[in-house]
Amino acid sequence: MEIGSACLRPGFIFMTVLTGGISDKYELVVGLEVHAQLSTLSKAFSPDSAAFGAEPNHHISAISLGHPGTLPFLNKRAVEYAVKMGIACNCSINLNNSFARKNYFYADLPKGYQITQDTQPICIGGSVHVRLADGSAKDIAIHHIHMEEDAGKSMHDNHSEDSLIDLNRAGVPLIEIVTEPDLRSAEEAGQFLTETRKLLRYLDVCDGNMEEGSMRCDANISVRLKGQTTYGNRCEVKNLNSIRNVQRAIEHEFARQIAIIEDGGHIDQNTLNFNADTGETSVLRSKEMANDYRYFPEPDLTPLFLDKHYADNIKQAMPALPNELYKKYINELALSDYDASVITADRDLVLFFEELIHHTDNYKAAVHLLMGPVKSHLNESGKTIGDIGVKAENFARLIKLVDAGKVNNTVASHKLFHALLASPDKTAEELAKELNLLISNDSSDVSRYIHDAIAKYPDKVIEYQKGKKGVLGLFMGEIMKSSKGRIDPQKTNQLLIKELESK
Repeated sequence: MEIGSACLRPGFIFMTVLTGGISDKYELVVGLEVHAQLSTLSKAFSPDSAAFGAEPNHHISAISLGHPGTLPFLNKRAVEYAVKMGIACNCSINLNNSFARKNYFYADLPKGYQITQDTQPICIGGSVHVRLADGSAKDIAIHHIHMEEDAGKSMHDNHSEDSLIDLNRAGVPLIEIVTEPDLRSAEEAGQFLTETRKLLRYLDVCDGNMEEGSMRCDANISVRLKGQTTYGNRCEVKNLNSIRNVQRAIEHEFARQIAIIEDGGHIDQNTLNFNADTGETSVLRSKEMANDYRYFPEPDLTPLFLDKHYADNIKQAMPALPNELYKKYINELALSDYDASVITADRDLVLFFEELIHHTDNYKAAVHLLMGPVKSHLNESGKTIGDIGVKAENFARLIKLVDAGKVNNTVASHKLFHALLASPDKTAEELAKELNLLISNDSSDVSRYIHDAIAKYPDKVIEYQKGKKGVLGLFMGEIMKSSKGRIDPQKTNQLLIKELESK
């Protein structure tokens, strides 16, 4: 069987490479190119709408269509967003920017060239901090971030014989985040993309929706013998539309390339397509080199000169970023690694949590509320935290009721929480009174509930006295049911034990 640079059957690869331990000889080398559509109202170089979801070819004009005589003008909001992302990624902001034409012919590129940045990108260097499953951490180095415009979209499945072109996306502003070949595993790649998407969403510069194409990833993948410093020929897998597919493509290419090398073959530097159904790659085209694009300075755009004051003002207005908040939650609020990670994974959840802890200093109770009842409700309803309707201050009042011993935690989570969702304009205190959920301070009531439970299960009393302490749960369940939760479980449990041991 001849083994070339085309894809191989996954089963064959893993039998020859992974089972035999041959892969231990090799090191994976990956660099990522992440394209993020910026959430501006208009396109990068025209006033056309950049909104997603319109009818095909609805958000276009003579500029989007590349008509002769049209001139581009730069969207200053796109520049601001690019600088924000550069600061968040610890980049140096280039104050002297220029644009270039990247020339290639494709049907969804109406001008026949793309306006991009070549020799003078807006952000240089930098890194993104990632945490891995084994507890280690790594700073993934960034080579640069540059601004450019997007191409249109080709649709091949809507017509039996022809491809259709939608140019709504043509000209939408992008930033491209280009890493160094710094990643050594599919996990690192997944974590880098997770953290990058998190930053984009925290800054509100891109929604990070890979399924809609507002964030896309190309992966440059090569292998080399462990200990070597020179890089092998790389293959670029294009337009990966999910973090999991990026990881699958990397894993497949690692195995495929090792199998070819071990069989005496050569890795051709090709651009590849990834088939999400099969998990395999296939050759899309021979890899273009930079000189194939014939870059030259964009003659219709003057150089962009920024100043340090501009960048400093943007930095001062930026929100706290996920890694900063993660450290705060671990070191200052004493949250667990898991809780801090889950909360900081979602920008809207973080904003709500920050508002919540302005009204309560019981941080663990705040976390348990968000990770328990709130998360469950959002998952079941398909809503986001922004749709929940209850103010953070009112949730803080619910926590205060529990802390004060006025409502027990089970009742708060299962009854009062849902009552707040149904009546968000009422306070937790008002609802607790209306629904008769406040803990009774009448000791005679508690004694009656205990006496009735013991009387109902006389055989279990004997078992308890013989040392079977597990039956306490049965008695407490009965008492909770009888009292409808309007008791203090801890105090009641102590009184129950005292009563049982006096028999």
